[in-house]
Amino acid sequence: MNLKIFFRLLAFTAALGGPCTVAHAEDGVSKTTIVLGQSVALTGPSALLGQSFAQGAKLYFDRLNAAGGVNGRSIELVTLDDAGIPDTTVSNTRTLLAQGVLSLFGFYGSPQLTAAYASVKGNNVMFFAPMSAADEFRGSMYPNVYSVRPGYAEEATAITRHAETLGVRKLAILHSADTEALAALESAERTMSALGAQLMIKAPITNVAQALQTHPESVLVISDPAGAAIAIKDLRNRQFRGPIYGFSNTGESLLADLLGPVGAGVVVARVVPKSDNAKFGLVRDMQADLAAAKLGKPNVYLLEGYIAARVYATALGNAGKDPTRAKLRRAMDGLVDVNIGDFRVHFAQDRVASRMVQLGVIDSLGRVRE
Repeated sequence: MNLKIFFRLLAFTAALGGPCTVAHAEDGVSKTTIVLGQSVALTGPSALLGQSFAQGAKLYFDRLNAAGGVNGRSIELVTLDDAGIPDTTVSNTRTLLAQGVLSLFGFYGSPQLTAAYASVKGNNVMFFAPMSAADEFRGSMYPNVYSVRPGYAEEATAITRHAETLGVRKLAILHSADTEALAALESAERTMSALGAQLMIKAPITNVAQALQTHPESVLVISDPAGAAIAIKDLRNRQFRGPIYGFSNTGESLLADLLGPVGAGVVVARVVPKSDNAKFGLVRDMQADLAAAKLGKPNVYLLEGYIAARVYATALGNAGKDPTRAKLRRAMDGLVDVNIGDFRVHFAQDRVASRMVQLGVIDSLGRVRE
């Protein structure tokens, strides 16, 4: 099935209050079903990221439900489109909570999460595995947020240390104007400067010529895959031959597909395993499910959604036959150094499952290498 059609149908069904709303209990749990709620960009500039994550989560939940679900209950993921607009995320969140969901799952974007958080502040509704890497969500201000991915500070640290091995300290940052990119920019500026990088300029992503006038030795591009690809092509066309870096929101394999051979040497952070690394059991499972569903190539966002669903289901199983929000939270906190498909999960103390940050490099054939 065409991916765009798939998600239009999914959002349409959810908006109508179709089969995904069979569980009417306040906490989203019925005798046969557990309902989760998701607001994510299925349209708009961030659609490729949001669609991929939602698709990956659904792939795993479909696998799980086919095997009998969790303690006899199937998992239904109600996915609503917010087009990356925070006000719409707030409206969607209120709709989902009114319908009755056990948890909120896989929201995209730091500003979207910030806006929606007020709807659960002071209660025990969990925001699980948001694709939001702003560092503040991993602190005490957001106790309902449980993240699978690390924050931008860890990504900035990995990139800075890699640049140090090359003897490169003079850095330019090109960034998009959206609030997710600005959150990443703030973390990058703070972390990289503290580690000894010399920030020559931070400039809008369209100001490549201005950035190069400062004679940087490396460039960090902070944007979604499409915006990053345009800036990187401009850098190469202007004969910049130093290292170019990207945060995880540039999408690694998605960026590589857009750049092709022009991307040779570009280094991108990722916070999940490489999406075709069959050394990981969960990657092998995802590849098999993706092939069976005939939904195309894997990417890091699809894998992130698949991992999030699997981690959530593991905690849900540990919460017992009659899960509640409180029991789920205790079960999630109890995931301490757990091996889930060769992916290590450790939620104890700080509500962050993984600190994994790996750097992939795009080769001359437009492929991502370890």
